[in-house]
Amino acid sequence: MAREQLQVLHALDVARTQRYHAWAVVIAGMGFFADAYDLFCITLVTKLLGRIYYQVPGRADPGRLPPQVEAAITGVTFCGMIVGQLVFGWLGDKVGRKKFYGKTIMLMIMGSFLSGLSFGNTADGVMATLCFWRFWLGIGIGGDYPLSATIMSEYSNKRTRGTLIAAVFAMEGFGVLAGCIVTLVVSATFQARFNPPAYEEDPLASTPPQADYVWRIILMVGAIPAVFTYRWRVMMPETARYTALVARDAEKAARDMSKVLKVEFSGEPDKVQSITRDSDYGLFSGRFARRHGLHLVGAVASWFVLDVVFYSQNILQEEIFKDVKWVPEARTMSALEETYRVARGQAIIALCGTLPGYWFTIAFVDVVGRKAIQFLGFTMMKGLMLVVATFYHSLTQPGRRIWLVVMYTFTFFFANFGPNSTTFIIPAEIFPARVRTTCHGISAAAGKLGAIVGSFGFYYASQRADGSNETESGYPSGIGVRASLFVLAGCNVLGIIFTCLLPEPNGRSLEEVSEEGSKAINGDDADLGDSKVLPL
Repeated sequence: MAREQLQVLHALDVARTQRYHAWAVVIAGMGFFADAYDLFCITLVTKLLGRIYYQVPGRADPGRLPPQVEAAITGVTFCGMIVGQLVFGWLGDKVGRKKFYGKTIMLMIMGSFLSGLSFGNTADGVMATLCFWRFWLGIGIGGDYPLSATIMSEYSNKRTRGTLIAAVFAMEGFGVLAGCIVTLVVSATFQARFNPPAYEEDPLASTPPQADYVWRIILMVGAIPAVFTYRWRVMMPETARYTALVARDAEKAARDMSKVLKVEFSGEPDKVQSITRDSDYGLFSGRFARRHGLHLVGAVASWFVLDVVFYSQNILQEEIFKDVKWVPEARTMSALEETYRVARGQAIIALCGTLPGYWFTIAFVDVVGRKAIQFLGFTMMKGLMLVVATFYHSLTQPGRRIWLVVMYTFTFFFANFGPNSTTFIIPAEIFPARVRTTCHGISAAAGKLGAIVGSFGFYYASQRADGSNETESGYPSGIGVRASLFVLAGCNVLGIIFTCLLPEPNGRSLEEVSEEGSKAINGDDADLGDSKVLPL
């Protein structure tokens, strides 16, 4: 197929990496830093919430959140993210990427700050208010996914596009680490100031009244990076690809990019009409199904499977931390010490596995390609989980626990140097401009459905099969950690299969990958009769 391309888009594709690329990474990346902090910090304080609001006098063990409350707090943010990904993904194609880019940050600021001000006359009332605000927080976080990924891909050159998008997503790792650091500092400060005893020594004094400030401070700090990002986002120009290929305003695209690249461009309105004539089809058209239907299935299914595995691992951390003695029995600690130890364990995993994985992706994504990294990640996670599951009981014995920690950490490394990064990158590259944020939003929403399956399912599945947890925690018997890891290994096999449906966008322009501006030389796509079926 012959392919036409606008002068301004060609200039973006061949431009060297320069200041405006770094500027775009910082603007989008700071949003993802705040996203990750807000999303993951709640897991650091759920035990503290249980002690504060659900303590039963005379009970041998500290209070903990009822299963349905814990599931609601975890899942309501995911539900909000699904709404945000679908709605803002659609709006990004309908009215522009930039138009609502600042609105997502405002929702995140509001959700973070007001989560810390959750109130109620009863424990359930406080939790209900917290869930309400975290739902809105989730909408803001969800909207950030398709908009940030697409904006970064459309600003990038084709040589380092994967690296730049990966750099935006890698800020998620720093956001997770920042959540751990803030939790460590706040809990240690309150522990030193009030020095509460262990629960087994004095159940009432082990959770001082001031502990109620701890979780509120931790949640509210998430609003700070989002505040600093807002002004930069509203100042960004619209991407040239949206302006030219979707809004069809070639002159404005040329003016905007002339300021960014410091080079004068002509609008080429005639060429815009020629290019977009062949791309004027909607998400539900037959032409989209023929050209990109399998690609969308691959992106959706890969992200779904990845998040089932990824968020299940986070749930299983608690059991593994307990087995390797990083977090002792709850009754032997005060509420603040337990919060500190949970955050310390999460920080170790983030430093040793999560962050290095992100940065390996940055280093190699434009060298070996997206699909190779995704194949590698799913394959290594499958192998590591099979090994851990097979030898789980042996690995939890004294003297061998370090190997369990090492292999479990490597699963996080290969999740991030693998599909956790590439499932974010690929959907921002392989679809046409007029449906790019919509398709990314659909793929990301499928991922969060997987996160709900993983989180909710494995809250229950990871419980011991002998029923020993049922009376002490309220959870019914599950299949245990070992059997859960076998199931997750099987999920990784599905991820490998679905990856085969995706094209490799490495080193190619967005228009080449999505076939925009291509003039068909066969009869299959020459007929535009179905291109107007339910256009987006």
